[in-house]
Amino acid sequence: MSVIGKRLKQARVNSGLSQEALGLEAGLEAESASTRMNRYEVGTRAPTLELMERVAKVLGVPVSYFYETDNTIAELLLTVGKLSKAERIKVLEAAKKAVKQ
Repeated sequence: MSVIGKRLKQARVNSGLSQEALGLEAGLEAESASTRMNRYEVGTRAPTLELMERVAKVLGVPVSYFYETDNTIAELLLTVGKLSKAERIKVLEAAKKAVKQ
């Protein structure tokens, strides 16, 4: 399973959506929504960035989460993505301070 497929399945399952429901909400045709999402999850097909942007919006996660190979950074993206812009700026400033030390 590809990193995209692994993260896609994890985010979809966490959201409680079926493959078909996610595909439909992301704008795929009803006849192929479930099959296409399954192929993306198992890694036999690669979704376009445009589709992944729509999927990310439906699932409420940053699109970069799907492409991040480091699990810790992926988790950080999910966590920070839930914060307000002001809170994200504070986290960024704290991280920059920690790196300088």
